[in-house]
Amino acid sequence: MASGIATVLDAIGLREKYVRGPHGFDPKRGVQADVAVYYPDNVSKLYQLTQWLPVFENHPEDLTFALVVRNIHTFKELEGKTTLPLAHVPNFTDLMNLYRVSPFKAVVYVNNGVANFQSLNVGELAHVHINHGESDKICMVSNQAKAYDRVFVAGEAAVQRHRAALSEFNEKNLVRIGRPQLDQHPEASITASDRTTILYAPTWAGEDEANNYTSMEKMGPRIIDAALAQANTRVIYKPHPRIIDATEDRIQKNHQHIVKAIKSANQRDSSAGHEVRESGDILALFPNVDVLISDVSSVGLDFLYLRPEAPLVLTDRRDNIDQLRIDAPISVATQVLTTSNIDHISDILAHVIDHDDYVAERQQLRDFYFDNVQTGQSSERFFTALRETISQHSSDLARARSLAATGTGPHITRKEDGQ
Repeated sequence: MASGIATVLDAIGLREKYVRGPHGFDPKRGVQADVAVYYPDNVSKLYQLTQWLPVFENHPEDLTFALVVRNIHTFKELEGKTTLPLAHVPNFTDLMNLYRVSPFKAVVYVNNGVANFQSLNVGELAHVHINHGESDKICMVSNQAKAYDRVFVAGEAAVQRHRAALSEFNEKNLVRIGRPQLDQHPEASITASDRTTILYAPTWAGEDEANNYTSMEKMGPRIIDAALAQANTRVIYKPHPRIIDATEDRIQKNHQHIVKAIKSANQRDSSAGHEVRESGDILALFPNVDVLISDVSSVGLDFLYLRPEAPLVLTDRRDNIDQLRIDAPISVATQVLTTSNIDHISDILAHVIDHDDYVAERQQLRDFYFDNVQTGQSSERFFTALRETISQHSSDLARARSLAATGTGPHITRKEDGQ
């Protein structure tokens, strides 16, 4: 009956207003899964979760997963797009009740949402932060890391990143698993081409200037114009999802410039095959990309993991190469575009296409970021690490319960008890 009402409310656009309680599951039985994938945020950040879905959906028999979301719009967006059980728990009481009746053994977290701490309230479950990528952005390390039982990271670079950013952090809680999301091998969404395929994939502007790595404000149109001007090239523009609906006027203006430039280039030469990809899996573009241009983000490192034989170009909006070398080690294995050299971008791109100067350095950096984990090995590392975490947590939980059962106060013998 409840699902029928929800369907009617969906049809007239009133579900968000009138469906306020938990739904998607039987409140008496909970959700039948071993691991809860907790996501408290709205649709604009959903890419943080969706890139993990193929990993969770291809789970081994002994580790099943379910999605636990707090936002009704997120719930609606995910409905029908995953084979995983999906639960909507809008308030704290709903969440606690779900955890109480479900057979969950662990909770995993794909971001640093502030509402993660409501979920962390349940000490009986193992809590594992898995993040949504591997990147040199400052947001990749949060002081929240101290709250989780384990923090799964890609490799040595992430370990060093936590070591440099946090004080009084138990580094033993870091577990290296590689990059499970990159094991899925999505089918190529662009065909191979006789032309040199250049992919420009800028990131978004971040929540504040300290976390702003986008090249769209200062370099985006210049990058696309120069790429289109190269001889015998195919240019693909794949912006971060949050560039599409960006509120910054300059970013919106530059985005429209790029879209128009690519459209005009195709009108001049219909055989070129230039494309604007505002949606879809960026990993499905990688197999047939010859050169990647990206900002400091997970995109460049994903490309390094999957295509270490192919050159990439990094951008630096702050025009401080010395600091970039410190903040983003991958930059030592790339050409770097800055506001100082952007006037020479045509020559820089031509050189990158004709002369790959960083083959050895890229392989060394790939090993540094991903511990030389090969494609296809990370998922098993992830599942193994999750099993071990659950087992260790269960063992220590038994110890804690034993202590709680006998009391934690001082055992003082009263005189009359000794008589």
